[in-house]
Amino acid sequence: MQTLLIILIILACILLAFLVLIQNPKGGGLAAGFAGGTNLMGVKRTGDILEKGTWGLVIAIMVFSLVINVMGPSTGSGGSGLTEQIQPAAPATTSPVPPAETPGTATDADTTQ
Repeated sequence: MQTLLIILIILACILLAFLVLIQNPKGGGLAAGFAGGTNLMGVKRTGDILEKGTWGLVIAIMVFSLVINVMGPSTGSGGSGLTEQIQPAAPATTSPVPPAETPGTATDADTTQ
């Protein structure tokens, strides 16, 4: 389910980028923002399909992100990932390794025979 939501978020982001890039800028700079009441931050407010699609995709991305966050695995009583990375892990007890034998030296088994 999370994979599907991640794919949907990626597709919505790509579509949003294309919608923003194909929109026609209608602003005339900073001075146009003070010209009339139909302008908002220098861009004329229109109700066309591109603007509605942009808002729809932005809302969809936010909803998908919230759903992923809610459905994600919860860490119950565990700490955050950062504290687990900072605290060193307890060293594992290992048995001592016997020294390696060098060739040409006599061992106890060789001398008894």
